[in-house]
Amino acid sequence: MNILSIETSADETSVSVVNADGEFPRATYRVLGNALRSQIEMHKEYGGIFPTMAKREHAKALTPLLERALTESGMLTTEKQEISEVTDAELHELLSREEGLADTLLSFLKAHTRPDVDLIAVTSGPGLEPALWVGISFARALSLVWNIPVVPVNHMEGHVLVSLLDGDTLPDLTFPALALLISGGHTEFDLMKDWYTYECVGQTRDDAVGEAYDKVARMLGLSYPGGPEIERCAREARAAGITPSISLPRPMLDSNNLDFSFSGLKTAVRYALEKAPEVTPKLREEFALAFENAVTDVLIKKTEHAIEQTGAYSLVLGGGVSASPHLREQFTKHFKQTHPKLNVHFPNPGLSTDNSVMIALAGHARVHEKLQAHELDTIRAEGRRRL
Repeated sequence: MNILSIETSADETSVSVVNADGEFPRATYRVLGNALRSQIEMHKEYGGIFPTMAKREHAKALTPLLERALTESGMLTTEKQEISEVTDAELHELLSREEGLADTLLSFLKAHTRPDVDLIAVTSGPGLEPALWVGISFARALSLVWNIPVVPVNHMEGHVLVSLLDGDTLPDLTFPALALLISGGHTEFDLMKDWYTYECVGQTRDDAVGEAYDKVARMLGLSYPGGPEIERCAREARAAGITPSISLPRPMLDSNNLDFSFSGLKTAVRYALEKAPEVTPKLREEFALAFENAVTDVLIKKTEHAIEQTGAYSLVLGGGVSASPHLREQFTKHFKQTHPKLNVHFPNPGLSTDNSVMIALAGHARVHEKLQAHELDTIRAEGRRRL
């Protein structure tokens, strides 16, 4: 099965073609084509994602990325395709809210016949709803012209599955498994009792951990996104042998639940900075190190509690923050010592942030839920969709 996958949940536009040989979860996966365009540079001046801009940039990027992914996969045909006036009108109506997308897509579709694709997978949530709608409308338009079924998938399930991907297959996972999903919009524990079965057992009560990184980075005069910048400063502090003189809290470290809170940690950084006469490069590194240490301590200790409470045999880390080399090193070191039989899974660093390969995996997992053309108007963008 060849899967065309589309991701537009936040500030990454991505289109992939992935071959799934076999049935989930025992299939072998091959990425045939993978095209991604990041909007990070455009959002830097806002210190975060500006939804209207994200929506507009997704609409600009999708057709070129589709062409690139199909070209990489060897599936871009050169034969022209007839588009009836009725289909032309339907496509324009479907994409009426996505500026310029109908014209660019129609031009592409008239120049190329249907590729060898069996399924279209598209993110329907969670994420920024204006951005999600662009991808959904694009998927529906392709389905309309090419008569290919669509499966709307959960972005977070994509993160879980791509974190489990070992080479070209998924592991023989031992359940229950615990997923810690950490990104700019999410910090949560999801217990997997089996494939397809998730239960949220802990989540942030305020800021997501990635959001806290961005806000603290802004306080320190660092650019967006904050995670890599704080990681860099903290790494330089360690290399210089700096020991933080700042004492930062570890929020909810010993609470009787598996929830998180990072708002207080962020506030503590602000108060400590207000007492500093000047934010020098050395002080910036010291604050970055103290903050990263506090976050790492909280995540590891909370995960320790979660494993004890759930009896998990496997731990899956996913989301953009899981790309942190320091976090990976500390998690691996800690749980190798405390739970040597625990299977710990991290995503390939290149697939830790939002991408469409993970959407293809989630689409293959949910292929039994695919929608035919007459059902596609039931797809909705769900900004707060849960696993």
